[in-house]
Amino acid sequence: MTSQDLYRTVRLIRRFEERAIDFVRSGEIDGGIHPYIGQEAIAAGVCAALGPSDVITSTHRGHGHVLARGVNPARLFAELMGRESGLNKGRGGSMHAADFSLGILGANAIVGAAGSIATGAAWAARRQGRDTVAATFFGDGAMNEGMLLEAFNLAALWQVPVIFVCENNGYATTMPVESAVAGSVTARAQAFGIPGFTIDGQDPEKVLAATKSAVGRARSGKGPTFLECTTYRFDAHHTFEHRARLTYRTTEEVSAGRSRDPVEIQGARLTAVDRADVDAEVEALLDAAAGIALGSAHPDPAAALAYLYASPEVMR
Repeated sequence: MTSQDLYRTVRLIRRFEERAIDFVRSGEIDGGIHPYIGQEAIAAGVCAALGPSDVITSTHRGHGHVLARGVNPARLFAELMGRESGLNKGRGGSMHAADFSLGILGANAIVGAAGSIATGAAWAARRQGRDTVAATFFGDGAMNEGMLLEAFNLAALWQVPVIFVCENNGYATTMPVESAVAGSVTARAQAFGIPGFTIDGQDPEKVLAATKSAVGRARSGKGPTFLECTTYRFDAHHTFEHRARLTYRTTEEVSAGRSRDPVEIQGARLTAVDRADVDAEVEALLDAAAGIALGSAHPDPAAALAYLYASPEVMR
């Protein structure tokens, strides 16, 4: 994975999210989204360290994760728009994107739930003799969820090859982490005997290096690792905030948080020519992706119950 590759990923995520916000405003995406703007380095660095047989689980703020894992942006746009060509035929929407062919076991709107799913998937793969590693993303708000702590316990007991990635952006919706989490985020994982590290979540290359080490440990049978990636959410928790204009963050705080932009940090490692070439490539890709999504059909209302059940017999 080159510096240019990492830049391409963070730039793709940034511009995808900015365009998705425009589609929310125009009404092409109903219900809004949870923008990933500002946190791109984490998705890019973690997914770059994974192999093709590895798996991830994601969160309500998951577009960056699935794009970094290799999802076609056209299919993700279409999913957000509720179109048939979407990843899940328009049935999953923003918070439930999945693509098993790429090892994406799904985004999850239940805070902390994805950690249990990833732990189970990694344990099952190991039982079947495969060297699959799972990476699961969650926010600082999930650190108080019992199901995530139960996943820590089993992963440590059974030496499950799973990487727990906490994207600590400082807020659980609008609640500051200092008001919600007692003690240290990393120390919670360490209390279970899981090696835990706090890393700079704004630098893609630092995230990549830490994740490579964690993948190596997991793949060699040494069990789980916990990575607290300190980051900052540049945009709203949810696009609803664009209208509600909540005031839980000051203008000065947001400005300071934006001063370390992962796109700029990684872009500075490229020549001006190479960076301009990548930017143009990303814009062309997203132009084509948006066109495909907008031209895709909406699901037939008569098929509203399709794909709800594992067996078609249940639908009869």
